[in-house]
Amino acid sequence: MSLFDKKTQLFVYLAAIFVSSLILGDLIGGKAFDVAISIGDFRYVQPMSVGLFAFPITFLLTDVVNEFYGRKGARFLTFLGMWIAIFAFVLLNIAQVPNAGTNSYFQDNEFNKIFGIGGRLFVASIVAYLCGQFLDIHVFQFWKSLTKSKHLWLRATGSTLASQIADTFVINLLFWSVMPSLSHTNPRPMEWVLRKAVGEYVLKFLIALLLTPTIYALHNFLAHRMGFDPAPIESQESPSS
Repeated sequence: MSLFDKKTQLFVYLAAIFVSSLILGDLIGGKAFDVAISIGDFRYVQPMSVGLFAFPITFLLTDVVNEFYGRKGARFLTFLGMWIAIFAFVLLNIAQVPNAGTNSYFQDNEFNKIFGIGGRLFVASIVAYLCGQFLDIHVFQFWKSLTKSKHLWLRATGSTLASQIADTFVINLLFWSVMPSLSHTNPRPMEWVLRKAVGEYVLKFLIALLLTPTIYALHNFLAHRMGFDPAPIESQESPSS
């Protein structure tokens, strides 16, 4: 006899993939590559973190959980991701305390450069993450209620596009403009910050559109092949509830 029913087992797997993607996205995010767009004489180059390979998975899974487990399931997933991120941050900082031995694969400067997540970046990323996640959950449920569970593409893609506006602009404004001044360092010009945020959002916008068929494929697989019923339509709650 199984310890959990199949729908609970699925939630555990989805939560594990979600948290893994979230943590890995933070760990690999320090590497960036240039995305170049050329149209005639116009050329635009946007540096993009390789965290881009991991974070879209979290957008996708938030919508899947929201669809099949409702608002409470999506909120649980959000807080789970936040607490695990805090745990990882604390553990990574503790791991930097002992001095590396002579036979260590990583020396201190190498280890700290790769795994050292600064407090300023961590706070900015957590605030942006929570803003994006809760906006995603609310917008998804709003469109699901308004369309009476029709037009999956609208609630899935629309919620992701809305949440990524919050996530992208909050982390860029906090990390590059607000928090540097609190740390007595020179903040970046607001024009530079906004240009960077807009470039990142455009790429996330394209990724969200490309993920729409995947949302439909997962929905059909879970609803028709696995026999899981989507969560019922929920009434819209006030932000304080």
